[in-house]
Amino acid sequence: MLTLTHTLFTSTSTSTSSSSTLLCRHKPHIHSLNSHRSAHLHTPTSLQLFNPLRSFVQNRGKLGMNQKLKRGFGTVCYAAPITTTNLQWICTVSAAVLMVVKGTPIQKSFLVPFFALQAPASLTSWIKGEYGIWTAFLALLVRLFFYIPGELELPFIAWLLVIVSPYQIANLRGRQEGIVISLVIAAFIAFQHFTRVGSLRRAFDQGSIIATLAISSIVAVPCLLLI
Repeated sequence: MLTLTHTLFTSTSTSTSSSSTLLCRHKPHIHSLNSHRSAHLHTPTSLQLFNPLRSFVQNRGKLGMNQKLKRGFGTVCYAAPITTTNLQWICTVSAAVLMVVKGTPIQKSFLVPFFALQAPASLTSWIKGEYGIWTAFLALLVRLFFYIPGELELPFIAWLLVIVSPYQIANLRGRQEGIVISLVIAAFIAFQHFTRVGSLRRAFDQGSIIATLAISSIVAVPCLLLI
């Protein structure tokens, strides 16, 4: 009986020690496996580095910024140039204002050929068209039977001059010869204005500032057209 008990105890202790030895042997292996898995999870893979959604959002944002920059530069590029037609319109409006406005001692009859030489092609074609001829005809009838203020005489004469001007005179419009003639007329008008007003300070008084600005415009526009 004692022999059996000792044998059982010995076998039990042996199995316990062997099992503990096995556990001890397996523990480092489990630890190394867990550490390998954690290292594998923390290491960024190529799939984690390339995110299709993130790259799509970034490319979309860059495309939007490029379009905004292009629109901004496009606005600046299209708004910057001053065309010949715009300069002619500025000159025509300034001459029409000088025909009507008061506060300048210039001889306004010189504004009539200036208007005929600097009027843009779209305006002259409309004046020479059917509507322009009917407008001149009705204005002439009103002038025959009713009183028209003196300020409207010159615009009406300039209207008629554009209608009846021959081809040789109309062909000077927009050419270098016509621009030179317009510049000579504008320089003479400016000379009359600034010499008869008295001084540069009086030219910019409240009663003469509109005429001074208009005269400056009709002098500056032919100079710009010659450049």
